[in-house]
Order: sequence, then C-alpha cells, then structure tokens
Amino acid sequence: MEQIYHLVVRYGAMRVLGLFSTRELLPRGSEVIARTVRGLEHGTVLSPATPAATAQLHDADRGEVIRLLTADDRHRLDQLRLRMRQEYAIAQRLVAEHRLQMQLVDIEHLFGDERIVLYFLAEKRIDFRELVRSLARELQCRIELRQIGVRDEAKLLADYGDCGKPVCCNTHMTVMLPVTMRMAKLQKATLDPAKISGRCGRLKCCLRFEHEVYEELQAKLPAVGSRILTRKGQGRVLDHEILAQRLLVEFEDGRRLPVHLSEVLTSLGAHSDTAMEGRP
Repeated sequence: MEQIYHLVVRYGAMRVLGLFSTRELLPRGSEVIARTVRGLEHGTVLSPATPAATAQLHDADRGEVIRLLTADDRHRLDQLRLRMRQEYAIAQRLVAEHRLQMQLVDIEHLFGDERIVLYFLAEKRIDFRELVRSLARELQCRIELRQIGVRDEAKLLADYGDCGKPVCCNTHMTVMLPVTMRMAKLQKATLDPAKISGRCGRLKCCLRFEHEVYEELQAKLPAVGSRILTRKGQGRVLDHEILAQRLLVEFEDGRRLPVHLSEVLTSLGAHSDTAMEGRP
C-alpha cells in the first residue's frame, strides 16, 4: 500500500498555512502545485506535519500536493503576475467608475483560474454587487472581493520591519492577536505609538511575543510599593528591572540602590503610602 505523508504548506497571497497530503516526503522550501479548498495554487513546503508543527495551527485548511513546481508551472506563474497587473488596473478603473468608497489593496489570480480575489480597505460596508458583475464581464472569471483590515494590508504588502527582518505577519504568524499599550508599559518600551508601531500602523506584534515571559518574571518580584527586608536592610520597592530580576529599593536611610531578587530575605507587606500603587 502506497504511503501517504503530510506536510505543512504555505500558499496564497495571504500566506495561509495548511496541512497537505502527499505521496512523497518533500524537503523544506520545495515549491509545489497544490489543490486547496479554493482550487489549484502555488505553495511552499515548510515542514513535515509533525505533532509539534500541527499544534501551532488553528483550524488549518487541508489539501493535496499535486506535484513539484515544473518549468512550465514557473512560466505560467510569470504570466499570471503580468496578467494581475492588468487586472489590477482594470479593477481600479471600475471602482472609480462605480464611485465606491474603497481602496483596492491587492489582487490574486489563482493558478488554476478558479477565481480572482480582490482585497480592499473600506471604512464602512460597501455594496459591491454591481462592481462584481462588471469585473466578471471584463475579466471573464469568477470574482471574489474580500474586505480586510490594516494588519492584513501589511501582511499582503509589507516587506521588512524596523528590526531588519521580514515582517512577522508575512512569515510565521497565523493568528493576528491584539496588542495593547499595557504590554509596552510592562516591557518599559517607549510609549510613543510612532516608535512602537509596525508597518500596519498598529502596535508591533513582537510586544505580544514577549509579554508572557515578562508577566512570569514580574510575578516573582515583590510589588512596587511593598516593603522588603534585604541583606542591606529594610526598604520600599520603587521600581522593577524585570528581565534582570532586580529591584530599585529606597532604604530607611534615604539610599536608593538596585537589589537583586536573590538578596531579598522576606516581604513585609505594602507600605501605607503606596499600597494603592500596585504593579504597573
């Protein structure tokens, strides 16, 4: 009986991750033509679908790898890229003709010609039924319009982040979880939104990546405002250095010194003047 393997494959303009069956165990980076829930698409093999890999995927689509990318397939992909430029121009013209308050972001023409997907931004709900009919007449293909948010726009168009690496939303991220200013405050990042925002204009996703570690380490430290007994004497906690596991302590004689957690002998409870400060 022929053995069936399973791979994690990334495909589509939105770089979706899916679980795909194959009759050949292909190495990472292999370019393939795969059958997805939408039709035939170009994809890239990321890894075997091990339990550890599949645990990172949430409600992953499933499909089948048809073949490794051939020279003819690559030539067709080049032709489709040229066609998509023309189709994008046509779509922009029709959006203007229909006077719709929407911004066309990107266009995706599936490898198997099953459909053309147009991604757009809009501040409110858009009735694009007439636009779809016009597009279908001109492009002679099934049309799908998808309204996206600014984080999805970055996923489609952004290249590199401030760190010099490809943006996370365009590489390994599968779920766009919310990021809050509280996470930035806990990590003592600058609170200037312009300096901690990504290509999408929203707070950087890397703030969330490290948040759990900061919370875990902060939980080991006495709360800001509490009184502690150390080898240097009694004092009040003024601030935390979470990653270094150090405290800024004001001692009874007025000295303010950094103290490592290992030097804390016991916690004496909250100071009456600072009990309401709590942790940041």
